[in-house]
Amino acid sequence: MSTLLEIKSSVLRQVQNRQSFHHKTTVATASDSAQEISEMTSAVRKDTEDDDFFERLKRVLKKESRLHSGQFEGVLNSSTPPPPETVRQSHAMEEMKPTKEEVEMLYEEALYTVVYRSGVVSSEHTANEDKLFEYLQKVFGVSVNEHEVILQRIRETKGPGYALKVTVVEAKNLLAKDSNGFSDPYCMLGILIGQQYAKEPEEKKERKFSFRRKKEKMEKWSSVKDALPAKYIQVTKVKNNTLNPVWNENFLFEIDNTSMDQLHLDIWDHDDDVSVAEACKKLNEVSGFKGMGRYFKQIVKSARANGTAGASEDNADDFLGCLNISVNEIPVGGLDKWFKLEPRSSSSRVQGDCHLILKLVITQRETLLCKRTSSLIMHEMLLRQLLQYEHRQREPDYYNWKGEVSKFAFTVISHHRTQTDLSPFQNAVVQWQTCSKLHQKWNMDYSYLLELLKHIEEQWDPAVLQREQEENLAESFNSFAEHCLLQLRKLREIFPVANSIAIGRLEFLLRCLSQIYSMQPFQSVCPFHNELHVEIATALKKGTLEWYEEMQIKERLKRKVADDVSVAMEEVNVKLEQEDCKLKPYIGELIFELHITLNEIKGFQECLPLKDNKSLTLSGFHELFKIPIHMLLRTLHEKTCERIQKAVQKDKLESVDSVSKYSSSAVDVTVCFSLMKELWLQLSWPDATEAFTFITQLVDDISRAAIQYSELIRRKVDKSHHSESGVMTEQLCTILNNVEHVRKFIGHILKDLDWKSLESVVVESCSPGHKRVPKALDVQWQGIDVDLQRQTKNTIAHLTDKMIGDIKKYIQHISLSPDSIQNDEAVSPLMKYLDDRLIILNDSLVKENLYRVLEDLWGLLLKLIIDALDSNRDVSVEFFGRFYYTLEALVGLFHAEGQGLPLETLWNRDYKVLEEELRLSKCTTNELIEHYYLDKQKWRSTDQSKYGRISVKCYYEASEQKLHVEVLHAADLIALDANGLSDPFVIIELCPHHVFPMVKSQRTQVKAKTLNPVYDELFHFSVTYKQCRRRAACILFTVMDHDWLSSNDFAGEAVMPMNLICGLNELEVSGGLKNVQPTVLKLTRPKANNVKSILKMLEGRMDKEAQEFVKRLKEMEKCMGSAD
Repeated sequence: MSTLLEIKSSVLRQVQNRQSFHHKTTVATASDSAQEISEMTSAVRKDTEDDDFFERLKRVLKKESRLHSGQFEGVLNSSTPPPPETVRQSHAMEEMKPTKEEVEMLYEEALYTVVYRSGVVSSEHTANEDKLFEYLQKVFGVSVNEHEVILQRIRETKGPGYALKVTVVEAKNLLAKDSNGFSDPYCMLGILIGQQYAKEPEEKKERKFSFRRKKEKMEKWSSVKDALPAKYIQVTKVKNNTLNPVWNENFLFEIDNTSMDQLHLDIWDHDDDVSVAEACKKLNEVSGFKGMGRYFKQIVKSARANGTAGASEDNADDFLGCLNISVNEIPVGGLDKWFKLEPRSSSSRVQGDCHLILKLVITQRETLLCKRTSSLIMHEMLLRQLLQYEHRQREPDYYNWKGEVSKFAFTVISHHRTQTDLSPFQNAVVQWQTCSKLHQKWNMDYSYLLELLKHIEEQWDPAVLQREQEENLAESFNSFAEHCLLQLRKLREIFPVANSIAIGRLEFLLRCLSQIYSMQPFQSVCPFHNELHVEIATALKKGTLEWYEEMQIKERLKRKVADDVSVAMEEVNVKLEQEDCKLKPYIGELIFELHITLNEIKGFQECLPLKDNKSLTLSGFHELFKIPIHMLLRTLHEKTCERIQKAVQKDKLESVDSVSKYSSSAVDVTVCFSLMKELWLQLSWPDATEAFTFITQLVDDISRAAIQYSELIRRKVDKSHHSESGVMTEQLCTILNNVEHVRKFIGHILKDLDWKSLESVVVESCSPGHKRVPKALDVQWQGIDVDLQRQTKNTIAHLTDKMIGDIKKYIQHISLSPDSIQNDEAVSPLMKYLDDRLIILNDSLVKENLYRVLEDLWGLLLKLIIDALDSNRDVSVEFFGRFYYTLEALVGLFHAEGQGLPLETLWNRDYKVLEEELRLSKCTTNELIEHYYLDKQKWRSTDQSKYGRISVKCYYEASEQKLHVEVLHAADLIALDANGLSDPFVIIELCPHHVFPMVKSQRTQVKAKTLNPVYDELFHFSVTYKQCRRRAACILFTVMDHDWLSSNDFAGEAVMPMNLICGLNELEVSGGLKNVQPTVLKLTRPKANNVKSILKMLEGRMDKEAQEFVKRLKEMEKCMGSAD
């Protein structure tokens, strides 16, 4: 609500400070108001520059006009520190003030940590003890004398006890020891006492220690101590049948000497029933060192039993590798690492790695604080003390402190965390509790606090927390949340919108709250809590009420904006309704700016509670702007048209850059259209019917401007006179790209305008008789697209027309080329010319236009080739072969291996007609006849024939070189006699005749007065296998109606391809013809259009074969005609 009132105040200042809309406090008469409007319009500076108009409109649309006053410009991008946050007194604040006694004990704890630090330090630590003491004295404010007394007391007390925590995680790539290709690995691990291990002779050190010895070595051991020189031993479980075992088992070993003791680990393959592994398991039951000797003896006894019980050496556990890790090599924070397994001697063969986690901790601390409280609370107190000191050192930049500390603090914290054996989860909790409490007194960076919260969620382990620790964690969550909500109540003071740093802190504050309320730890320790959005809404409401009480101007601000706007706009509307009154561009910009500002204010109504949003008095304000907005759109269209004219005049028809293929005028046009779109979107007109009127006007303006641009840019090229055809081609390509760019841009704009949804709303609100009215918008868009497409086609035609002369010349060259030259030589000039043209087109056109030009050019080429063929009919077969070669070469050029036009586009109707004509024209007479019969074979229909069907059996006997054909019967023949019946007989021919020159046709008997004749007649043809395997070889069955007094009538025919006949294909039938299944052929009548092209070719040829074939076909056609 405060933001709403701030915007109201800003708008009010803008309205009052502008002379055009200055509202007088006294009541004016109607004449005074008219005079004021007149003075207003005359006072506004008239700007005739279109660029200034569009630049000002851009600033309005981007809402930059609010910031140009200078009040906010310098602040928004500044690095001014944010205001300090509100500090509240709480229980958490009281805990941060330790007593004097607690400070002394905490100082003793810190010194104890430094004196007995262990582990390898990194570059982030410091190893200088004196400097650490000096740093701690500054932190705690302890004098030198007090420091010496406490330090002497620490040195005189008993030293701490150390322990090594070992986690055996897993191993990988172990050696296979069992016959099944796997092993049954387990680990034995223990601590090697440093002094004993150090006294071993050098020659013995070459053979590394192992918990197990081979049989012959075991018998030489004199005592358990010699056999097992380990302090104590522990063992993991056996993992059966694996080379990559996973254990995840934890062990704890006491350490006497951190400088010399070593961790030793063996990995064995478990083979025998009673092994060292079984014996060592009981070591986990030992408390202290009593009874260790007895268990060591049991291990040795078990090992010896493996050798003396008659078992072979194979029954003993096999060695898989070992590790020796010095305790003094473990870093301060522990070690998490993969170790490469080592052999126990040079003859041992091992492989693989073992993953261990090692950590050196203190088990006994002799400090007062340690005896009084837990390690978790102790570490929190020390961390808080150090962080408070570190924060004070960074006080100038407190708001962006992310917990960075000095080397001294990091060293003390790291050692204490390791010595007290805090888990990763406990450490995350301590860091969060400390920093969240510190933040409530001295602000920290919220992004750092967010990281701490995420660490808690990542390391969440509810089993680790005790009751008291859960309560402390819950209290830290609640205290921090209350602190954040308190800051939100003071939102306007602590997070001003003009301060970028404060806004960033607000963002991360909200993220912290969201993280707390959404993560599992908070749900677990704080099960009863309100929803976060409820808490934030409550805080904002309380803060708004408090701010209202301080302002004490609630009622005055509530009405001020609406009253001033209403009065000013009524005066403007009165003036605009007068005849011959035009809206000055600058006034239109101010009115539009005022409208979108009020619209933005009204948008905050949705963010207000239901009981408050009704009090917003800006409802219906858009009615005041209806007339000015109409006039503003008209002005915008006029300015757009003027800018388009200037853009076309300045355009050099060159690409704006190396990537874009359109010129500068297309950019100017799209900028104008984009401003129109943004203007409409900013209007957000609430009334659907009025919005439809506005958007119809806007679309119409865009349509007319786009058409005007396409005509102007085309006219520009037509008026230019270039001697070089290449320059003209590139310019035409640029025009095509410009129009396509504008067309696609308009399509995107109309989608962004979302006029479809608006149209549906208007349709629903219209009466049934007016449902079609809104569809005019759809028609408008289609009209734009059609007009631009037409302009594109005209330009493409203009582009390809310039190539007609050259293409005709090269096609004529192909026509006049003698038959003696090769086809590629004849076609080469045309292909080179087209290749050069296509390179230019490809470089100059966008993909869509390139395809359009290629398609148009392809149609032109086909037309010119057809014209060339029509003017050259009585030519040789080689002539048509040359053009057939040309056509195929052109297909390859335009297809460009899939990068050009698709084959479906190239193989259009004209291409198919031309290809067939060329393909047939280059054939010999016999080849044409074969094509005829091949086409007849393709006519075989699968649908039911109205001419009937015939059933036959065919078989080729290769041994006799005879073709057997049996005509069984026919059915459903057509009636060709006056009595409604026919007298059918069947003629059997082997075709084509030039393939079977010596074979005569045969015929069945005539079956009188029937439409379903039964023949059962067998015919034999002596033909070779080679003849029957010719491509067009077939059997032609012609059914005729026998007439005694006139010529026979044609009833139908059927074709049987010979490649389907048994004996000629791969299918063989035993028993010959009698076992062949009958074939039913459907009778057809050849249609003239199916053979028209072939007949046309044959009619033009004068050889005997062609003339006889044409004669036979015409006789057949005559029979068909008489039958019809």
